[in-house]
Amino acid sequence: MFLDERMNDTLTDQSRQATRYEGRGYAHSCRSGVVAMLIIMAETVDGKKDEADYKRLHSFPLIRHTDMSEEMRVETMELCVTACEKFATNNESAAKMIKESMDKKFGSSWHVVIGEGFGFEITHEVKNLLYMFFGGGLAVCVWKCS
Repeated sequence: MFLDERMNDTLTDQSRQATRYEGRGYAHSCRSGVVAMLIIMAETVDGKKDEADYKRLHSFPLIRHTDMSEEMRVETMELCVTACEKFATNNESAAKMIKESMDKKFGSSWHVVIGEGFGFEITHEVKNLLYMFFGGGLAVCVWKCS
């Protein structure tokens, strides 16, 4: 029996039961090993699907804290989103792009931290701080200090 793309039906036959298989695989008989393989593959696919759904739900920027003016906040947020999408696998390059753009646009002494699971305590100029999340757990903190 060949399993292709998506099988949403529940297979029931005395000692076997498998639900929602996604992907490709061959099953020549319904021995317990094959059923176990299908269940493991289904769990892996569901885990990846859950992660993709989570990232899709959190693909918008979420401002955690800011004291910037509305115009500066919007420009900075758009710049952060662009950099994080462009350099999705390289936070250092994204931070460098944000810092250089902010230095050109709003004067020097901007600092940027991008990552997951960090804490911070900073001193910054008034009306020059943005702390946001993007893509789920990716945090971006942008501030200016002289």
